[in-house]
Amino acid sequence: MSFINNNKKKIALIDCNSFYVSCERLFNPKIKSAPVVVLSNNDGCVISRSTEAKKIGIKMGEPYFKVKELVKKIMSKYFHQIIHYTEIFQEE
Repeated sequence: MSFINNNKKKIALIDCNSFYVSCERLFNPKIKSAPVVVLSNNDGCVISRSTEAKKIGIKMGEPYFKVKELVKKIMSKYFHQIIHYTEIFQEE
């Protein structure tokens, strides 16, 4: 089979499950099997969830203030640093 190079623009679409969670896990391997959520930086809503976070009932697009207590209770071992940074950003 031969391919002809016709110099046409090619576009690829890649859909990754829990993309931002995957990125966080790449940089922090300690959270590999932990429930992980990533919040948007403008309104603090959940924009990415791991399978583990989905299983405990965290919904996509849910505002942080609605899941804050759940995050602190169930995921405090993993999320202490993220909660701290989120609260700092909300104060500004």
